[in-house]
Amino acid sequence: MNAQSKSLIPVVQLTANEEQVKQALQICNACRYCESFCAVFPAMTKRLEFNQADIHYMANLCHNCGACLHACQYAPPHEFGVNIPQAMAQVRLETYQKFATPHAFGKLYQKAGITIVSLLVVAFIAFMLLASTLQGNDLFGHYQGNFYAIFPHNFLAVIFGSVFVVAFILLYFGIRKFWNQTSEVVAGGVEQPDILQATKNILTLKYLDGGHGKGCNEEDDRYTLARRRFHHFTMYGFLLCFAATLVATAYHFLLNIHAPYPFFSVPVILGTLGGLGLIIGPAGLLSLNLKRDPKHGDPKQKPMDRGFIFLLLLISTTGLALLGLRDSSWMALLLVVHLATVMTLFLTIPFGKFAHGFYRGAALLKFAVEERKSKKAK
Repeated sequence: MNAQSKSLIPVVQLTANEEQVKQALQICNACRYCESFCAVFPAMTKRLEFNQADIHYMANLCHNCGACLHACQYAPPHEFGVNIPQAMAQVRLETYQKFATPHAFGKLYQKAGITIVSLLVVAFIAFMLLASTLQGNDLFGHYQGNFYAIFPHNFLAVIFGSVFVVAFILLYFGIRKFWNQTSEVVAGGVEQPDILQATKNILTLKYLDGGHGKGCNEEDDRYTLARRRFHHFTMYGFLLCFAATLVATAYHFLLNIHAPYPFFSVPVILGTLGGLGLIIGPAGLLSLNLKRDPKHGDPKQKPMDRGFIFLLLLISTTGLALLGLRDSSWMALLLVVHLATVMTLFLTIPFGKFAHGFYRGAALLKFAVEERKSKKAK
């Protein structure tokens, strides 16, 4: 972006956290020891000044790997107190709150911890139990794995489909606001190479390797790829479960093949593998979160992080238990609990930890645009 177009961007009063990021980036820009690290530093070196849009953009580029903190000669206890991971994490939370739709949802980001998640799960269990009772079901009856004997297919499709669609619409509006703001500092349209590069970076979780391939710093200076691997288990576990749902939907509507499906059918295999991934990944991430150095990230976001991990573990464990015991008298009760956890996830999509991946994906796509334009300019 040239100086003339940059000057047209309105001056916005920065928050205290944004000012902290601005000062840290100015120090980093003078030092540049970490410029070969993650995407934040190449983006930083293209700027001499940092307005709010720049700061929001780079805060969402940051993967909180911790490498720059442990490499920095100005990190605490130095008087400059440069802590990029923590400062960026604090601003990221502000961006989620700022761009939330409706805006009042922004306050919910810090509250979506284990307590709130648990209360929502309990509330939805009560709702599903009520719905089951109104259907005249015996919660400890034998249904031979037929979920739709407890809740009709159309009932589940309407209730869960509606919440899922509304949640993603609200999330879309938030991401669009972020995208439009970022366009102030990364001008230009998206081209195919940008999409391919950003997709590759997202699917490989490239910037969870610390920028040097050795991994993140967790509780100390030691590098480890554990966080990246557990994120892979989590992300691909979720995608496999989503794929299982899509295949089951195709079976039901296109092939007229209705549940329950055999254990070695495509939906069940995909769902089982996804469920295992959603146990291994979140369990590992929770362990790392509990041990991680407090200087990494924002302590205020710990409840949100752990609430999301806890919810994923609830979904996966109840889902696998439901699959294993679907022919037993526990099937109906397990179905109620599992559906309650899934509904809680859907409801918290726009204002929980789930949203961070979409903001980060948008930032990575903008970064790909900026890199392509920078190379072209040379």
